[in-house]
Amino acid sequence: MTTAARYAEFAAREAHGVSPAYERLALAVARDREMLALLGTLPPVKRQPNLLFAVVRLLGGPVEDPAAFRDHVMGHWPAVEAEMRIRATQTNEAGRCAVLLPVLAALPQPLALLEVGASAGLCLYPDRYAYRYGDHPVGSGEPVLDCAATGVTPPARLPDVVWRAGLDLNPLDVTDPADVAWLDALIWPEHERRRARLRAAAAVAAAEPPLLVRGDLVDDLPELAARAPAGATLVVFHTSVLYQVPPPRREAFAEVVRGLPGHWIANETPDVLPYPDLPEPPPGVALRSVPPLRSVLALDGRPLAWTMPHGQAMTWFA
Repeated sequence: MTTAARYAEFAAREAHGVSPAYERLALAVARDREMLALLGTLPPVKRQPNLLFAVVRLLGGPVEDPAAFRDHVMGHWPAVEAEMRIRATQTNEAGRCAVLLPVLAALPQPLALLEVGASAGLCLYPDRYAYRYGDHPVGSGEPVLDCAATGVTPPARLPDVVWRAGLDLNPLDVTDPADVAWLDALIWPEHERRRARLRAAAAVAAAEPPLLVRGDLVDDLPELAARAPAGATLVVFHTSVLYQVPPPRREAFAEVVRGLPGHWIANETPDVLPYPDLPEPPPGVALRSVPPLRSVLALDGRPLAWTMPHGQAMTWFA
């Protein structure tokens, strides 16, 4: 896929109806030969819209008006390029715990959680957050994670987590203001509720920081998994991570994780982690010229549900 097509698809499938500002920016970049040429000097994995827009936000640039955004990027390209080369999209969205919860709660307790692509580890605290599935509350406290759940009965209680660890090429520290500023920059401009949720989730994690290990998802996973306590069910999970991993490494990762004891929960788009004979996405998608981005929630390689990118909705089909 060309960079122009990538930005056009982002506008249509991810930003449309979710972030008007980013939809405008992505469409403008898709038509801008000069900006596309600059992005073309970066490695393919570094050309993604979320990374460019977040870096500009981090550097204090404008993201509401495409013309002002373009002027800023063109006028400050060396700084933008430098940040894009060293940064990664580590959108540590705690809201995704809402789609993981029904699976986690149904597994043999207690749990030892190991997140691949953990960023700052905010998704390692599903037992500490509160949830609202329509009119059905689960847990108490902050943040409250809302999820429109169809076809599944919300769990009656939270899971029992006795160990939590994360693996990431560049783990972030929730006690470091600079790392939290990057997480904030990754949140789309209109999403104030997500921004508040980040602050609340970061406070939960900072009160009892998780074990975060710098390492590779294939080479270093078995060693970290071996540190899980005996008597707990090991759960290796990841959400919207594998798109940043080259296909051969994805396959190697799947082989490694299948060989571990315990369970594997994946929440990835089906183009990244494919499954045979998936049902059609939820009704209503066909009303759009381009279907919105959906992920597939799966347990041990068995697909269970369609989910929205930030955990705001899930449609169970298993």
